[in-house]
Amino acid sequence: MRRVVITGLGALTPVGNCVDEMWEVICQGKCGIAPITRFETEGNKVTLAAELKNFDPSSVLEPAQIRKMDMYTVYAILAATEAFSDAGIFMEKEDAYRCGVIFSSGIGGLETFQKECERGAGKGFERVSPYFIPLTIVNMAAGNIAIRFGMKGICTCPVTACASSTNALGDAFRQIRDGYQDMILCGGSEASITPLGIGGFASMKALSTSKNPMRASIPFDKERNGFVMGEGAGALVLEEYEHAKQRGAKIYCEVSGYGTTCDANHITAPLADGSAAAKCMSLAMTDAGIGPEDIIYINAHGTSTGLNDKSETLAIRKAFGDHAKKVAVSSTKSMTGHLLGASGAIEAVITALSVKEDVIPPTVNYRVPDEECDLNLVVNQMQKKTIGYAMSNSLGFGGHNASVIFKKFMGGL
Repeated sequence: MRRVVITGLGALTPVGNCVDEMWEVICQGKCGIAPITRFETEGNKVTLAAELKNFDPSSVLEPAQIRKMDMYTVYAILAATEAFSDAGIFMEKEDAYRCGVIFSSGIGGLETFQKECERGAGKGFERVSPYFIPLTIVNMAAGNIAIRFGMKGICTCPVTACASSTNALGDAFRQIRDGYQDMILCGGSEASITPLGIGGFASMKALSTSKNPMRASIPFDKERNGFVMGEGAGALVLEEYEHAKQRGAKIYCEVSGYGTTCDANHITAPLADGSAAAKCMSLAMTDAGIGPEDIIYINAHGTSTGLNDKSETLAIRKAFGDHAKKVAVSSTKSMTGHLLGASGAIEAVITALSVKEDVIPPTVNYRVPDEECDLNLVVNQMQKKTIGYAMSNSLGFGGHNASVIFKKFMGGL
């Protein structure tokens, strides 16, 4: 089977508006969570989020273009543009039908949906924007990216809640490995810090009600009480190795394995014993042709909810056996918040850099150990360690599980 490498990265996150900014903050272990500024939260139980900061899309998009896009699409295009540029792609030299886009979102155009519903209720529903449908539908980020760069191969949008963009990356990996495409721009985007988005998750009691930004997103900590909503986008260019080599592309690392399963259990709660998530991790390792002892680092889903962190701990124990006591585990959601359908893409960018730079990012603001989450957690300060293989996990509502494995690039070996 063909080797698949990563040749471009893009990121727009609460801890940095490009890959370099984000990576510096991640390595420093700084948290991007703060009081919500987008709307008034007085009287609300949930007052914190991980918003983008000093965000200006005008460097990439014209005002007229922005008006015809929901913010989740704007975020996607900015991250995709960085990844495309980073990869050094010249489409005039490529077979456009061998270059595709697989770009996800968990929710899509929520801001537009809320705005147009309010307009319709006030003025009549035949007065809603003619762009309402193309702004809100979840595939439109992928479509706009393909249009922007002229990529005419596969163009899809897996929607699997918080596993969405890990499934996008895994699907891209298989498309290239199995010979259907030579290059795919993949990732995910989310823009759900709106009154409706926050309200919906708050009513489910899924969000942290902490008033202290440093004690809100605290994965695996015994005092965790819910996740913190984040926003932004992550993008990666995946490419067949010989194709990348021929055009002289720089290579961050390889993608070597992918697994996906479903709990088939509940629309929101994870399977308590973690067995389906464990199977997902095992399938990814089998796909990569490695054993548990080869994995040095796991970027966990680690949402800071009581159920997720406990069940993911059990899943890691099941999948890794004795090695579960040794493999380093952290959750970068402690810094970025939970970007829902974009979380897997952001964490894939971080994990790819971890493998390239031999850095294990920390779970920050961790204070109170939980005996039910007794993993080998990297807390509060990053570690330097040679990483041959790393895994990134995503676990979504509906029981969707996805794991992807990254391998250190060793040239032509």
